[in-house]
Amino acid sequence: MPIIAPSLLSANFLQLQKDCDMLNASEADWFHLDVMDGRFVPNISFGPMIIEFFRKATNKICDVHLMIEEPGNYAEAFKNAGADILTVHLEACTHLHRNIQQIKGLGMQAGVALNPHTPVALLKDVLADIDLVCLMSVNPGFGGQTFIPNTLHKITELKAMIESQSLSVKIEIDGGVTMENAASILKAGADVLVAGSTVFKSADQIATIAALKAL
Repeated sequence: MPIIAPSLLSANFLQLQKDCDMLNASEADWFHLDVMDGRFVPNISFGPMIIEFFRKATNKICDVHLMIEEPGNYAEAFKNAGADILTVHLEACTHLHRNIQQIKGLGMQAGVALNPHTPVALLKDVLADIDLVCLMSVNPGFGGQTFIPNTLHKITELKAMIESQSLSVKIEIDGGVTMENAASILKAGADVLVAGSTVFKSADQIATIAALKAL
Protein backbone atom coordinates (compact mmCIF):
# COMPACT_ATOMS: atom_id res chain seq x y z
CA MET A 1 0.00 0.00 0.00
CA PRO A 2 1.23 3.51 -0.72
CA ILE A 3 2.31 5.94 1.98
CA ILE A 4 -0.06 8.93 2.00
CA ALA A 5 1.51 12.23 3.09
CA PRO A 6 -1.01 15.09 2.98
CA SER A 7 0.65 18.48 2.57
CA LEU A 8 -0.31 20.86 5.35
CA LEU A 9 0.46 23.76 3.03
CA SER A 10 -3.08 23.26 1.71
CA ALA A 11 -4.66 23.16 5.18
CA ASN A 12 -6.79 25.93 6.66
CA PHE A 13 -4.33 27.85 8.84
CA LEU A 14 -7.18 29.26 10.92
CA GLN A 15 -8.27 25.67 11.66
CA LEU A 16 -4.95 23.85 11.99
CA GLN A 17 -5.92 21.90 15.10
CA LYS A 18 -9.05 20.67 13.34
CA ASP A 19 -7.04 19.65 10.26
CA CYS A 20 -4.44 17.88 12.41
CA ASP A 21 -7.19 16.01 14.25
CA MET A 22 -8.66 14.98 10.89
CA LEU A 23 -5.30 13.63 9.68
CA ASN A 24 -4.74 11.80 12.98
CA ALA A 25 -8.15 10.12 12.60
CA SER A 26 -7.48 9.24 8.95
CA GLU A 27 -5.33 6.63 7.23
CA ALA A 28 -2.70 9.27 6.40
CA ASP A 29 0.77 7.99 7.24
CA TRP A 30 2.83 11.17 7.30
CA PHE A 31 2.42 14.91 7.77
CA HIS A 32 4.18 16.56 4.80
CA LEU A 33 5.50 19.97 5.86
CA ASP A 34 6.75 22.36 3.16
CA VAL A 35 9.27 25.00 4.22
CA MET A 36 9.86 27.85 1.74
CA ASP A 37 12.22 30.79 2.16
CA GLY A 38 11.26 33.16 -0.67
CA ARG A 39 14.75 32.68 -2.14
CA PHE A 40 14.98 29.14 -3.46
CA VAL A 41 11.30 29.30 -4.38
CA PRO A 42 9.13 32.39 -4.97
CA ASN A 43 7.01 31.90 -1.88
CA ILE A 44 7.34 31.90 1.91
CA SER A 45 5.56 29.36 4.14
CA PHE A 46 6.66 28.53 7.70
CA GLY A 47 9.68 27.43 9.69
CA PRO A 48 10.77 25.40 12.74
CA MET A 49 8.44 27.17 15.20
CA ILE A 50 5.30 26.05 13.32
CA ILE A 51 6.71 22.54 12.88
CA GLU A 52 7.09 22.32 16.66
CA PHE A 53 3.32 22.78 16.93
CA PHE A 54 2.65 20.10 14.31
CA ARG A 55 5.00 17.76 16.19
CA LYS A 56 2.96 18.24 19.37
CA ALA A 57 -0.27 17.64 17.46
CA THR A 58 0.57 14.19 16.06
CA ASN A 59 2.43 10.93 16.60
CA LYS A 60 2.69 10.41 12.85
CA ILE A 61 5.89 10.89 10.85
CA CYS A 62 6.76 14.55 10.24
CA ASP A 63 8.13 14.66 6.70
CA VAL A 64 9.82 18.07 6.34
CA HIS A 65 10.62 19.30 2.81
CA LEU A 66 13.10 22.17 2.78
CA MET A 67 12.68 24.37 -0.30
CA ILE A 68 15.33 26.73 1.00
CA GLU A 69 18.85 27.98 0.31
CA GLU A 70 21.68 26.85 2.61
CA PRO A 71 19.67 24.10 4.34
CA GLY A 72 22.69 23.02 6.34
CA ASN A 73 22.37 26.17 8.44
CA TYR A 74 18.94 25.05 9.66
CA ALA A 75 19.09 21.25 9.86
CA GLU A 76 19.64 21.18 13.62
CA ALA A 77 16.74 23.60 14.19
CA PHE A 78 14.40 21.31 12.24
CA LYS A 79 15.64 18.28 14.16
CA ASN A 80 14.90 20.10 17.42
CA ALA A 81 11.47 21.08 16.08
CA GLY A 82 10.61 17.41 15.58
CA ALA A 83 11.33 16.46 11.97
CA ASP A 84 11.59 12.71 11.37
CA ILE A 85 12.55 13.03 7.69
CA LEU A 86 14.44 16.05 6.36
CA THR A 87 14.56 16.52 2.60
CA VAL A 88 16.86 19.01 0.91
CA HIS A 89 16.95 20.05 -2.74
CA LEU A 90 19.84 18.86 -4.84
CA GLU A 91 19.75 22.22 -6.62
CA ALA A 92 20.27 24.10 -3.33
CA CYS A 93 23.19 22.02 -2.08
CA THR A 94 26.69 22.70 -3.37
CA HIS A 95 27.99 19.97 -1.05
CA LEU A 96 25.07 17.53 -1.12
CA HIS A 97 26.91 14.59 0.43
CA ARG A 98 27.88 16.77 3.39
CA ASN A 99 24.24 17.84 3.82
CA ILE A 100 23.12 14.21 3.79
CA GLN A 101 25.76 13.25 6.38
CA GLN A 102 24.64 16.13 8.58
CA ILE A 103 20.98 15.06 8.48
CA LYS A 104 21.82 11.43 9.25
CA GLY A 105 24.22 12.49 11.99
CA LEU A 106 21.39 14.40 13.66
CA GLY A 107 19.32 11.19 13.74
CA MET A 108 16.83 11.99 10.98
CA GLN A 109 16.12 10.16 7.75
CA ALA A 110 17.61 12.00 4.78
CA GLY A 111 15.74 12.86 1.60
CA VAL A 112 16.83 14.58 -1.60
CA ALA A 113 14.35 16.48 -3.76
CA LEU A 114 14.67 17.13 -7.49
CA ASN A 115 13.00 19.90 -9.46
CA PRO A 116 11.15 18.91 -12.67
CA HIS A 117 14.12 19.82 -14.91
CA THR A 118 16.74 17.91 -12.88
CA PRO A 119 17.66 14.43 -14.19
CA VAL A 120 17.53 11.53 -11.74
CA ALA A 121 20.95 10.36 -12.99
CA LEU A 122 22.51 13.09 -10.83
CA LEU A 123 21.60 11.02 -7.76
CA LYS A 124 23.81 8.09 -8.76
CA ASP A 125 26.61 8.84 -6.31
CA VAL A 126 24.41 9.53 -3.27
CA LEU A 127 21.51 7.13 -3.76
CA ALA A 128 22.95 4.56 -1.35
CA ASP A 129 23.26 7.22 1.36
CA ILE A 130 19.66 8.43 1.46
CA ASP A 131 16.26 7.15 2.56
CA LEU A 132 13.96 9.02 0.19
CA VAL A 133 13.90 10.84 -3.15
CA CYS A 134 11.21 13.48 -3.58
CA LEU A 135 10.47 14.06 -7.26
CA MET A 136 8.79 17.40 -7.79
CA SER A 137 5.99 16.86 -10.29
CA VAL A 138 5.25 20.60 -10.42
CA ASN A 139 7.57 23.59 -10.18
CA PRO A 140 8.02 24.14 -6.44
CA GLY A 141 6.59 27.12 -4.60
CA PHE A 142 2.82 26.92 -4.89
CA GLY A 143 0.09 24.34 -4.29
CA GLY A 144 -2.70 23.46 -6.68
CA GLN A 145 -0.57 23.09 -9.83
CA THR A 146 -1.01 20.52 -12.62
CA PHE A 147 1.06 17.33 -12.63
CA ILE A 148 3.94 17.33 -15.16
CA PRO A 149 3.53 14.09 -17.22
CA ASN A 150 7.29 13.57 -17.77
CA THR A 151 7.50 12.75 -14.05
CA LEU A 152 6.24 9.24 -14.83
CA HIS A 153 9.36 8.56 -16.93
CA LYS A 154 11.55 9.90 -14.13
CA ILE A 155 9.85 7.58 -11.61
CA THR A 156 10.49 4.56 -13.84
CA GLU A 157 14.14 5.52 -14.36
CA LEU A 158 14.71 6.17 -10.67
CA LYS A 159 13.03 2.91 -9.66
CA ALA A 160 15.38 1.01 -11.98
CA MET A 161 18.40 2.77 -10.41
CA ILE A 162 17.21 1.86 -6.90
CA GLU A 163 16.54 -1.78 -7.79
CA SER A 164 19.86 -2.17 -9.63
CA GLN A 165 21.63 -1.36 -6.34
CA SER A 166 19.16 -3.39 -4.22
CA LEU A 167 18.36 -0.31 -2.14
CA SER A 168 15.26 0.47 -0.07
CA VAL A 169 15.03 4.15 -1.01
CA LYS A 170 11.44 5.43 -1.16
CA ILE A 171 10.20 7.48 -4.11
CA GLU A 172 7.94 10.36 -3.09
CA ILE A 173 5.89 12.35 -5.62
CA ASP A 174 5.06 15.94 -4.71
CA GLY A 175 2.75 18.11 -6.80
CA GLY A 176 -0.46 17.71 -8.73
CA VAL A 177 -1.36 14.28 -7.31
CA THR A 178 -5.07 13.60 -7.89
CA MET A 179 -7.48 10.69 -7.67
CA GLU A 180 -7.27 10.52 -11.46
CA ASN A 181 -3.49 10.16 -11.79
CA ALA A 182 -2.46 8.53 -8.49
CA ALA A 183 -2.79 4.97 -9.79
CA SER A 184 -0.50 5.62 -12.77
CA ILE A 185 2.04 7.31 -10.46
CA LEU A 186 2.09 4.24 -8.21
CA LYS A 187 2.26 1.88 -11.17
CA ALA A 188 5.37 3.71 -12.41
CA GLY A 189 7.05 2.86 -9.08
CA ALA A 190 6.26 5.58 -6.53
CA ASP A 191 5.95 4.73 -2.83
CA VAL A 192 4.79 8.01 -1.25
CA LEU A 193 2.04 10.33 -2.48
CA VAL A 194 2.06 13.94 -1.30
CA ALA A 195 -1.49 15.22 -1.69
CA GLY A 196 -2.42 18.77 -0.75
CA SER A 197 -5.37 20.26 -2.59
CA THR A 198 -6.73 16.79 -3.43
CA VAL A 199 -7.17 16.06 0.27
CA PHE A 200 -7.92 19.41 1.85
CA LYS A 201 -10.32 20.66 -0.84
CA SER A 202 -12.31 17.44 -0.99
CA ALA A 203 -15.81 17.22 0.46
CA ASP A 204 -14.86 14.19 2.56
CA GLN A 205 -11.18 14.43 3.43
CA ILE A 206 -10.95 11.19 5.40
CA ALA A 207 -12.64 9.25 2.58
CA THR A 208 -10.29 10.78 0.01
CA ILE A 209 -7.25 9.71 2.05
CA ALA A 210 -8.73 6.23 2.39
CA ALA A 211 -9.30 6.03 -1.36
CA LEU A 212 -5.67 7.02 -2.07
CA LYS A 213 -4.45 4.52 0.51
CA ALA A 214 -6.47 1.73 -1.14
CA LEU A 215 -4.88 2.21 -4.59
